[in-house]
Amino acid sequence: MIDPLIVVIAGVVVVALATVIGPRFNIAGPLILLAIGAGVSLLPFIPPFAVNPEIILVGVLPPLLYSAAVQLPAVEFRRDFAPIAGLSVLLVVFSSIVLGLFFWAVIPGLGLALGIALGAILSPTDAVATSIAKRLGISPRVVTLLEGESLLNDATALVLLRTATAAVASGFAFGDALASFAWAVVVALAVGAVVGWVNLRVRERVSNSAANTALSFTVPFIAYLPTEHLGGSGLVAAVVAGIVTGQGAARRFTPEQRISDRLNWRTVELILEGGVFLVFGLELKDIVIANVRADEGLWHAAWLALSALGIVLAVRALYVSALIWVQGRRSRRRLREAHRVTGAQERLDRFEQAYRESPEQFGARAADPARTARRVGWMRTRIARTMADLDYYRDTPLGARHGTVIVWAGMRGVVTLAAAQTLPEDLGPLRPLLIFVAFLVALFSLVLQGLTLSRVVSAAGLAGEGGEGPSREEQRALDGELRDAAIAAVRAGSLTRRDGGTFPAELIERAGARLTQPPDDDASARVRDFLELRLASIEAMRRRLHALGRDGRYSTAALRHALAELDADQLSLELRIDDGEDD
Repeated sequence: MIDPLIVVIAGVVVVALATVIGPRFNIAGPLILLAIGAGVSLLPFIPPFAVNPEIILVGVLPPLLYSAAVQLPAVEFRRDFAPIAGLSVLLVVFSSIVLGLFFWAVIPGLGLALGIALGAILSPTDAVATSIAKRLGISPRVVTLLEGESLLNDATALVLLRTATAAVASGFAFGDALASFAWAVVVALAVGAVVGWVNLRVRERVSNSAANTALSFTVPFIAYLPTEHLGGSGLVAAVVAGIVTGQGAARRFTPEQRISDRLNWRTVELILEGGVFLVFGLELKDIVIANVRADEGLWHAAWLALSALGIVLAVRALYVSALIWVQGRRSRRRLREAHRVTGAQERLDRFEQAYRESPEQFGARAADPARTARRVGWMRTRIARTMADLDYYRDTPLGARHGTVIVWAGMRGVVTLAAAQTLPEDLGPLRPLLIFVAFLVALFSLVLQGLTLSRVVSAAGLAGEGGEGPSREEQRALDGELRDAAIAAVRAGSLTRRDGGTFPAELIERAGARLTQPPDDDASARVRDFLELRLASIEAMRRRLHALGRDGRYSTAALRHALAELDADQLSLELRIDDGEDD
């Protein structure tokens, strides 16, 4: 008997090495882990390996989905919410139904509900494609669509799987299945939003970063468990909690907490996702043996898997073609309405000018200057956001070439493998067949699509359109906005020390534009004051960054990059100031 601790340690080492080695040979890490797991399982001294499906469903999927949801790009997600929702919900439902009908027709003894359950398992795409797409420099808009789809369609597919498996036991009724699906989603949205909000409120009061991160590890499970108890989808709740947390972290968490969260959750995601592929490789031998003993043998499962993958890609191609056509029409219509936005901006400018010159002409509606200023500011933000959205649609149109990449990047992966293992144990000889079909679909998809995606992108002429981060021009523009905000705050005299004290007037006068330049390593009191002033200015820059995040002029990648720079700068300044106090 092998010590379980040795197995865990070896698994972590293998996952880490596969993650490092895979990109060097242009091979997806999951493929390496599957191969290693399958190879190890063939060793004569390795006993049969099996993992309880509940461990995958309850212990692995909630934190995996939560971690991905925290990193969701908010600005781009809002702009392309409609196509992402279509890919994540409608496409999953259509694919599941078509696959369900196929399996129902070709597998003897398989009911329609169980066929749809298997279709739901095979429908969600994997985030592996997103990482490959970023490395290839595909358009950021295409990456956003793939990223949003791979996150949200997991939840949709798992809710549909749950509904279908429940129908297997109780009999299939369309009305009951639809009601069950709707209830699972509504309860999950409510509970997930509440848990995400409470998470932000509680953790912003916990100053210890280690304790704060430890609390974050419990959030996906706190969202999952009560939702499941109420009959909802705990996985959808974990996703919603992650989205709420991710969008509020910039305002409520400290720099140290954000950096700790980001690094720790990346590690958790790496180990859990890699562990699922490794475990499935270890289980593969027993699944293959069970299928060999069946009358049809391995070729039957291979034929089913290849047919299913073809159906999935065909349905996806049809849907994406329609999506690209609809998005093209909407973009053209939005651009024709640009003059309306410009007209609204001009009317607002005339109103503000008239209000400054003669506020009494507006009567009681404008009696409160502060309230009027807030309303004008809110309207300006809305107009700026709309204009930025129009620029986004104009500069990043979706065409047939983008559609081709979106179709081919729809690979199956970790959720398909994990969900297959949650099929009921009482299915008899059908269970090994269905699990093996799911494995083969994921394997064929990762090999065929994963190894050829770069060629498809090059053939479509889309390589190098984007990158993994913001462009230099965008980052320079954003940095300029933040520097202006810092200088304005210094000149306005609104900055204070950490202890609430004020800065000397001479220092503020001398600082000026030098504020944004790194200070020399000098222990003098004057330099220490300068460090304090720069630290205070970072708060002004962060407030400006939050405001810029609302008007939509900059991408999420640029905003997060700037926030990470401010966080690192603040931690460095605090360390230098504290060291000076110790001296």
